[in-house]
Amino acid sequence: MPAKSKDQQKAAGAALSAKRGETKVSELKGASKEMYDSMSESELEDMASAKRKGKPEKKG
Repeated sequence: MPAKSKDQQKAAGAALSAKRGETKVSELKGASKEMYDSMSESELEDMASAKRKGKPEKKG
């Protein structure tokens, strides 16, 4: 499931970083914290790895 906006993609990247132990879970806020709790590492990878070109900043 690819991200629908750049902000969603950034949140997925932050959650993925926490899942991998690269950042602290306590540093997550808002959407990235929800994604960390509800999505698997592979789902986050799919969402964070999509191309950003042509995506809106925020989901409309």
